[in-house]
Amino acid sequence: MKQWIFAGVALLIPSDALFAQGLPVTELPDLWVYSPRVALQEPTATFAMPVTALRFEPIVDVQSRNLAEGQADVAIRGGTFENTGFKLGALSMYDAMTGHYFAEIPVAPQFLGAPTVLTGSENALRSWNATSGTVAYPWRRIKTGGGATLSIGDFATHRIEGYQGWVLPNKFLGRTVAFDASIATSRSDGSRPFGEHAFDRSNGRIQLSAEDSQTDLFYGYQSKQFGWPNLYVPYRNVFETESLQTVLALLNHRQELGGGDFFSAGAYYRRNKDHYVFNRAEAGAYNPAFGTFPSRHTSYTWGTGFEGQWTQGEVRWLVSGTGVADKIRSTSLNFGRYRARDQYRVVVAPERTWATDNGRSTTIQAGLAWDDSNRGGSTFSPVAKLTLAGLAPDKGLHSLYASYSRSNQLPTYFALNSRATSGLFRGNPNLGRQISQNLEIGATVGRGVWTGNVAVFARRDDDLVDWTYSASATNARTANAVDIDNAGFEAVLRRTGARLDLVLSYSALTKDPDYGIANVDASFYALNYPKHRATAAVTWRIGGGFEARIDNEWRIQEPNTLRGSSRDAFLSSVGLYYAPPAVKGLRLAAEVENLWNDEFEEVPAVPAARRQASLGVSYSW
Repeated sequence: MKQWIFAGVALLIPSDALFAQGLPVTELPDLWVYSPRVALQEPTATFAMPVTALRFEPIVDVQSRNLAEGQADVAIRGGTFENTGFKLGALSMYDAMTGHYFAEIPVAPQFLGAPTVLTGSENALRSWNATSGTVAYPWRRIKTGGGATLSIGDFATHRIEGYQGWVLPNKFLGRTVAFDASIATSRSDGSRPFGEHAFDRSNGRIQLSAEDSQTDLFYGYQSKQFGWPNLYVPYRNVFETESLQTVLALLNHRQELGGGDFFSAGAYYRRNKDHYVFNRAEAGAYNPAFGTFPSRHTSYTWGTGFEGQWTQGEVRWLVSGTGVADKIRSTSLNFGRYRARDQYRVVVAPERTWATDNGRSTTIQAGLAWDDSNRGGSTFSPVAKLTLAGLAPDKGLHSLYASYSRSNQLPTYFALNSRATSGLFRGNPNLGRQISQNLEIGATVGRGVWTGNVAVFARRDDDLVDWTYSASATNARTANAVDIDNAGFEAVLRRTGARLDLVLSYSALTKDPDYGIANVDASFYALNYPKHRATAAVTWRIGGGFEARIDNEWRIQEPNTLRGSSRDAFLSSVGLYYAPPAVKGLRLAAEVENLWNDEFEEVPAVPAARRQASLGVSYSW
């Protein structure tokens, strides 16, 4: 019965009309709001990171080890952790070593706007190095004000987080000058033995803005040390640890051109240091994971990018481009053919709209992307989309679309440069460019307080890099190329009301893999996906300063011989908040993660984090 308590909460809460007789609504400060489709905006175990907003995102699957903010593989539409891209403004983030660190973005969410998940043709046009989807964050405009949060919780968990923005009264060259800064720290013993963490982050930004433009110069540093039993290896009672230090320096400019047209460009430098310890009891000993002594890796990325759209006559042009140079220094990832690489991408896609007198319109978009690398050759990828809008809004049907897109990416050094013949992680220096083709149809719907999106897609992944397990080589996980036919359905509905917001979603996915001659008994990533998944996010503004937020996820996972838990899961996180009407800016919070203490292994063979409760106080000014 517990599984249905919160899934049916919408049926138990009175309608908006009944609230008319209740207490006045007290709006909570928006400093902590990161995603419009997720109810619980803050984590319990640590401070918020960009990945926090994705934990219950309807079309994103966050597969965490310990906590999502510790190490999380972010998958979209059944892709793997390396098929998902991340963007900040015009810039595509990247880690040259492994996709496990793509989400290591050392930026406080207060600096960013709500994320947008790009899929299908949008992903092909606006992303780089991502074949299944991209999570894109805009830079938020700075306001004078700030806030601080203190919290404590189970397992000796405590965190401190602060943010402050300043807007100067005098302009510089006709532009508003603003600064903001953030610091955050958290510590915990962890919900399982040897699952402790120590996280620290510091950020600073200078912003120049006008009514039609915004320039952001950002610097961020983040240090993370954490452990977890069976963090990566498929053996029981192995206590691994990670130590990460990530630096990001970034410049991004966006210019509005009017009528929806814009141009954005920038550049960044990112450095990520990683020290992985297979056995914490002998941190300096031989490391069987890589067949070497202690594993230390440093990846460097220099990136630049632009994107924009402008209208010329009856044609609107969309353009984007990315250039990335990387290199890696490692004690163990030295067995491939190279340790430095340059990659480039340019996209051009014109579109035209024909409107009729009855409010309907037809839009055709056709484009071409060019990708090149000094290590992997070049390729062209077409994109096409047909959109019919204004069809029957009085009946709830707003638009229909059909699209085809092709995207591609190159493997990271973890797969290319791990020793191929020994160690727990065995790479493949001959892995090549991964190609993905996506065909889909979808619709936007909405009537009254309900809006939504529905899509059906078929995606063909060729030479996708997966890490696999074989019963004939139990001491290894091996990088293998796989061809997969994916077919899926997804629907997201949202209700926005005076007192009650609901976001409901359902997705179904099936896969048909072909590993060729490789001996594969189980897949850690490509075949670790939910065959059925549903989410329900509820935000209830109770009145009198009280608010409740509840996120729920139900799933049936594809069977996997490595998983030690049930393939079924029901996960819930809940928070109750109180903002005293008499004290503006004050907020008290009580939160519980993994409410039902579900043991579901999001990554096969990796134990789930246990239920954890916390109490916090925030003050904004």
